[in-house]
Amino acid sequence: MDAKVAVIELTIDGIEIAADPEDTVLQAARTQDIYIPTLCHHDDLGSEGRCRLCLVEIKGFRGLATACTTRVARGMEVRTDSPEIENNRRAIIELMLADHPSDCTSCAANLSCDLQKIAAYLGIDRVRFRRMGKNLPLDESNPFFVRDMNKCILCGRCVRTCGDLQGVGAIDYVGRGDLTVVGTFKDMPIAETICESCGECVVRCPTGALAKRERKRPTKQIRTVCPYCATGCGLILGVRGGRIVSVEGDALSPVNRGSLCVKGRFGYDFIQSPERLTTPLIKRDGEFVKATWDEALDLVASRFAQYRGDSFAAVGPARATNEENYLVQKFARAVMATNNVDNCARL
Repeated sequence: MDAKVAVIELTIDGIEIAADPEDTVLQAARTQDIYIPTLCHHDDLGSEGRCRLCLVEIKGFRGLATACTTRVARGMEVRTDSPEIENNRRAIIELMLADHPSDCTSCAANLSCDLQKIAAYLGIDRVRFRRMGKNLPLDESNPFFVRDMNKCILCGRCVRTCGDLQGVGAIDYVGRGDLTVVGTFKDMPIAETICESCGECVVRCPTGALAKRERKRPTKQIRTVCPYCATGCGLILGVRGGRIVSVEGDALSPVNRGSLCVKGRFGYDFIQSPERLTTPLIKRDGEFVKATWDEALDLVASRFAQYRGDSFAAVGPARATNEENYLVQKFARAVMATNNVDNCARL
């Protein structure tokens, strides 16, 4: 680290660590690949210490402390694993599992579920507590994702994402005690609320409570730029069998830093739509008929020649690349002699 930058020296599991004074114990541990399980914490969101899984022992502290909310201090000695910590974590996960569906293999989050991973890490193969379970209806009103609150563990990631990051507030905690759920205003279907379908809550959900309708897992990923508007958000396309099956925001992109709008995240079905044109069409006798490219281009050129100057306007497509839209405006100005140029993309 830069000598001019203040550092805090502490010890975690016997490993000496130089941390930033603003770091939490969890952040400091992660710099050394020291695993501390957590379900409510997300790097994009503020720490809450809600799930209590990141409890650690700190020398001189009374009781256990949450690693995600405790700031580092000079000379701090932290222990992330002990019989007491293990027992606490096991009890928390078992209580969650007692109130959670056991359909892991058919769940949309199977193999990517944080609850499943932590249960495996703790070696939990059975639940000591009586299975309670909920019986809440599925919310399938949204065309892009499904809400199954039976699988919700009340980590709060979706609530904080919608309110703090997106500034929308379409969902919040509803009810008290063991009747608490993440719900909508007047328990309306999510599609009838102010939800913008950005999917930011879905990608941060640690279980299958929020799941995309498209469940295919990609076999490779391709980094690209969203074609919908001039913002230039970075995308990571998931491809399988030559088809796009998923879209994620590129966290390394300086433009969007992983965030996407509804168009960027879910609006890619047009690429493989069977309704896409594969050949030019020309209207003859009131009906569109297939034509060759030469026929279509000759017709367009003859018609365009009649409307040079201000009688002509060009509108660039949102789904084209920046380079293609550059050619549209260049054609309008240099060939058609007009500055009437626009683009259909609107923020």
